[in-house]
Amino acid sequence: MSGRPPIERVRPLLRARQVREFTPEPPTDAELDALTEVARWTGSSRNGQPWRFIVIRDRAAIKGIHDAGVPQTRSLLTAQAAIAIVLGGDEGDVENAFDEGRAAERILVAAGLLGLAAGIAWINPGARAEAGRILGLPAARFARAIVPVGHATEAAQRPKSAPGAARLPRSETVFSERWPQD
Repeated sequence: MSGRPPIERVRPLLRARQVREFTPEPPTDAELDALTEVARWTGSSRNGQPWRFIVIRDRAAIKGIHDAGVPQTRSLLTAQAAIAIVLGGDEGDVENAFDEGRAAERILVAAGLLGLAAGIAWINPGARAEAGRILGLPAARFARAIVPVGHATEAAQRPKSAPGAARLPRSETVFSERWPQD
């Protein structure tokens, strides 16, 4: 493969960031198409593909979902585009929730590979009916994850933690073979 060490080959995954502030420049249709292809090809439990994706470019719709779900939807305030992950069935279905999370994370990582920024916003239970109305969802469908996509502001690109302080130390989070004994 490559002479680079494994950690360097996975560096793009380590740099994936949650972004909540976007510039007025929208992503292109081709970029949004690429992100939805990544989402569509995300693996799912038993290949059930429980999700459907709605690409939202209408600022009034994005702002309406933002207003309904603040503070969890605060990253939609400046987003010029978003991808809603729509599910059906029981909102408590763990398999669907797991698959939804996989798709959301892959959109976030793919956005970074395209030079875009993204975040994963939660549409809280109290805001889901309004989000569903805005998105024209049938009664049997709901959206609880929405991924704002765009270009990060300069402020959003700045580190939020001191170097080396963004994560707990490896010695506290990764163990070999068994849980450490006190």
